[in-house]
Amino acid sequence: MLLSGMPGVSGARAQTSSVEIRPFRADVAQSSVDDLRRRLAEARWPEEETVGDRSQGVQLAKLKALMQYWETGYDWRSAEARLNALPQFLTNVDGLDIHFIHVRSRHPNALPLVMTHGWPGSVFELLKVIGPLTDPTAHGGSADDAFHLVLPSIPGFGFSEKPSGTGWNPGRVATAWDTLMKRLGYTNYVSQGGDWGAIISDAMGRQAHQGLLGIHVNRIERSTTIPPEIGKALRNGDPAPKGLSTEERALFDEAREFLTKGFGYAAIMGTRPQTIGYGVSDSPVGLAAWIYDKLADWVFTRGDPERSFTRDEILDNISLYWFTNTGTSSGRIYWENSAANAKLVPISIPAAVTVFPGEVYRPPKKWVQRAYTNLIYYNKVAKGGHFAAWEQPDLFSQEVRAAFRTLR
Repeated sequence: MLLSGMPGVSGARAQTSSVEIRPFRADVAQSSVDDLRRRLAEARWPEEETVGDRSQGVQLAKLKALMQYWETGYDWRSAEARLNALPQFLTNVDGLDIHFIHVRSRHPNALPLVMTHGWPGSVFELLKVIGPLTDPTAHGGSADDAFHLVLPSIPGFGFSEKPSGTGWNPGRVATAWDTLMKRLGYTNYVSQGGDWGAIISDAMGRQAHQGLLGIHVNRIERSTTIPPEIGKALRNGDPAPKGLSTEERALFDEAREFLTKGFGYAAIMGTRPQTIGYGVSDSPVGLAAWIYDKLADWVFTRGDPERSFTRDEILDNISLYWFTNTGTSSGRIYWENSAANAKLVPISIPAAVTVFPGEVYRPPKKWVQRAYTNLIYYNKVAKGGHFAAWEQPDLFSQEVRAAFRTLR
């Protein structure tokens, strides 16, 4: 049976109670795979960029090489098999079918953890940490650090259902995740996320659901942590305030660089997700370029995703967006977040933060404490970027273990 709004993608969807948890398997129709290859073979390319770097965007030669491999060498069935080797499920929460991976640890005292991906990521960016987190003794850790792991796909992403109306902002997703965890029988749990996963974890922290013991994020919200006088100068285009430390001045300069040269993607999706959606829905090259550009911006190996990921890993993620036709629906979370205009009050439940050096914003501890009044863990590490679990799974897993150790 075809999943609603996902041409060529089949899975287990029966007419069942909305609270029932149903097994799911990814099964993209071969006709969809063939159609992708046909579109790639018939792609119409733009002329080469007029500069010798990526300051105008994704470079033609680099994207052409990746697209040729996608057409002739890449094997989606291998990616599909990796997903289907894991326990996957669907359950209806607040009117939408939510896809999630649920891996229970063999260790009896494991702590339940819901972990959320971001954009332009998916559950693929979290697969490498499943083993280290659920079975730490097999990965150099202690049984006392084990987790039962729940990896949901945000509505409009991957195999989760696409909202047909408005209102699915991070706060609503946060409430849905609490419902999901309790439906799975977890009365006490913790939450972790990067990118939108961090924003959703923050929302869960503000909602302070009963049983939510704490959160860990590897992406920190600039607006809630940056001192007011620095934020005002950035908004108004003013010079940096006087008296900043060397670290604070560097953060100011980086923030200005990001807001002037690196924030355009979010501005487009925050205001016109439907318009950008026509290109990423109809053209696999357009979708790949849109995603690849942000991978290049945010990996630790700045500008060169292939030094952080294999071509297969990059294309696993892009292919999931293509086959589920979620290039448009995933972008709407930016619009929803802008429309919600939520009041970002400080979070009082226990919170932990890891700062990875390749992240676009790396605030000092005293800034972070503005947003998390009960900061139980803060650490700066030496490797990894925005996609920390994907780029540095062992280090990331060590950080998650350490972050929640006092909450067990």
